[in-house]
Amino acid sequence: MTETQFNLEELKRKINKPIILVGLMGAGKTSIGKKLATKLDLVFMDSDHEIEKASGLSISDIFSMHGEEYFRKGETSVVRRVIETPPLIKILSTGEGAFINKNTRAIIKKNGISIWLKADLDLLVKRTNRKDGRPILLRDKPRKILQKLIEMRYPVYQEADIVVETHDEPTFITLNKVLAKLSEYLK
Repeated sequence: MTETQFNLEELKRKINKPIILVGLMGAGKTSIGKKLATKLDLVFMDSDHEIEKASGLSISDIFSMHGEEYFRKGETSVVRRVIETPPLIKILSTGEGAFINKNTRAIIKKNGISIWLKADLDLLVKRTNRKDGRPILLRDKPRKILQKLIEMRYPVYQEADIVVETHDEPTFITLNKVLAKLSEYLK
């Protein structure tokens, strides 16, 4: 389905909950989220950015100083706060582990429309090689870690309301897929 097969203004009127993007690092949650927010005239927020703002620390520093369990508890609180704070209708990009946490996932499922941006291993490796600041990839070989994450997390991401396959393609193509699937979901 392409953008011409749905009415953008009608889609905007039907959105009554925050749209929450989930998926592994490198799937395109931030880039697609920003473009989606622009297209739908909504506010874009990134949960990792909000965590850093609230804590005064980088995600890497939180992981190294306090560990993953501490980070996940803070992440759940931040996701809840962002979802419940006006404007209520917004686009939220989450960190790759947010939807895996059962408490955070329950908040997202109850209060939002979750969209899983699903990418294959080669694309994730290509995209994550471009950026530093991904604490989980600093431990070992990134390809090996991403493969393990796919095996562990893709079954949980399947619980998202909407699944959009992403490829090595221009962002406008992925954006149109997201808009079409969202339109279909809200019918």
